[in-house]
Amino acid sequence: MLRNLYKIIILALLVSPAVAQSAKGKSKASGYEPTLPAKTEVTPADGSIFQVGRFSALTSGQRASRIGDIVTIVLVERTSAAKSNSAATGRSGSVGLSPPVTGPLSVFSAGDVNISGDQSFKGSGTAVQSNSISGELSVIVAAVYANGNMLVQGDKLLTLNRGDENVQFSGIVRSADINADNKILSTRVAAARIRYTGKGEIARASQQGWLQRFFSMLSPF
Repeated sequence: MLRNLYKIIILALLVSPAVAQSAKGKSKASGYEPTLPAKTEVTPADGSIFQVGRFSALTSGQRASRIGDIVTIVLVERTSAAKSNSAATGRSGSVGLSPPVTGPLSVFSAGDVNISGDQSFKGSGTAVQSNSISGELSVIVAAVYANGNMLVQGDKLLTLNRGDENVQFSGIVRSADINADNKILSTRVAAARIRYTGKGEIARASQQGWLQRFFSMLSPF
């Protein structure tokens, strides 16, 4: 009976991480759902050329300016960082006494009263990291603020034969930074949030197993 209980516990430990990982991969982060354009109120025609809610300046062209419009983000993110440090210390000392050759202390030899010590330390560390992402991602205007800035957000899910790739983006853009093709560089987006994740056999192969991660946390080395 006790042996069967052990088997059940071991089976649960093996299955639960896989189930949790699968549920995590299937969950979709909220906040990136498509934002539909607001319904425009139907105003009776009054014979005027200018109609409230339908005005669009000739200089703006087809640039996104309202909720639900689409903007293309050109991803040109490149970051790099490097850091290194080193330290070295050393100390040595010695004490030597020559015992008398006559009298009661003559039983000590010179080697019995010599004291010496050495201490040294040397340490160094280096860290180098670089990241880059490029491509294009179309997002939707989710909100328009009083000063004309717009909150854009959206995601793209690619299902490949070896796994899934998901890109999520959100940030605040200025209408003046959007070009005639309705595109804007990601470096011109304020409060940008870029999330690139993937799942599948390739993503799993590049990660430690759950048991190895457990022992890595316990290891003092």
